[in-house]
Formats: sequence, structure tokens, C-alpha cells
Amino acid sequence: MAHARASIGTTNYATAISTGHGGHHRLTADEGPELGGKDAGPAPYDLLTSALGACTVITLRMYAERKQWPVTAVHADIHFSRDGDRQRIDRVLTIEGNVDDEQKKRMADIAERTPVTLTLKNGLEIRTSLA
Repeated sequence: MAHARASIGTTNYATAISTGHGGHHRLTADEGPELGGKDAGPAPYDLLTSALGACTVITLRMYAERKQWPVTAVHADIHFSRDGDRQRIDRVLTIEGNVDDEQKKRMADIAERTPVTLTLKNGLEIRTSLA
């Protein structure tokens, strides 16, 4: 399944991430200057919203292909927000192509059941141990 390794040294708060099969994808995460970082890469919640966005558009592209609908592009605009103890993600879909409102509504319904969407909605156990 999915795997990532995150490492940080003494530079606040630049984080090297390797992921993908064999760890061949390299990413850098960081915090913005307002939190003491140098904005060398996306912040952790930016990566979270990116994962949801990617899963959403990939799943909807697969669905449109299976249905042979003439979808030319799918965009998912993902916003994470926090208000006190309440957290929320808002997702706005834009579906391009010669598809009608009923097909777009069906794709929005499918978006509610993408794998990452279900993981976030259902929550998951996180186990921490020392190497």
C-alpha cells in the first residue's frame, strides 16, 4: 500500500519526503515564514488537501472513462479550514466537457465515495512506535 518517509534536520522546518514505489518520488514540505519556516514546499495541510484533490480527480476521470462520457477536464478546489475545535474541508468540483447537469451531479455523488474521501470521513487508527 502507500508509504512515505519524512526526515528533518536542523533547518526549520524543511522536511524531505520520499514516497512511491521504492521511494523514488521526492518532495519537500515546509511551513511558511509566519510559522518559522522558509516556505520551501507545501505545508502539511497543503499536502493533505492535495492528496484529497488528486484522489478526487483521478477517480472521477476513471469514472468518466468507464461511462464513456466526453469529460475533457475535472478540477477539484480543496480548502481545509479550522474554527476553534471544528475542522472542515470544502471541495468544489468543476467538470468540463459535453456533459449534462445530471452527469455532473452523478460525478459529484461519486466524489463523496473516493478512497481518500472515505478514509478522511471515517477516520483511521494511527499507531506510533520507536525504531
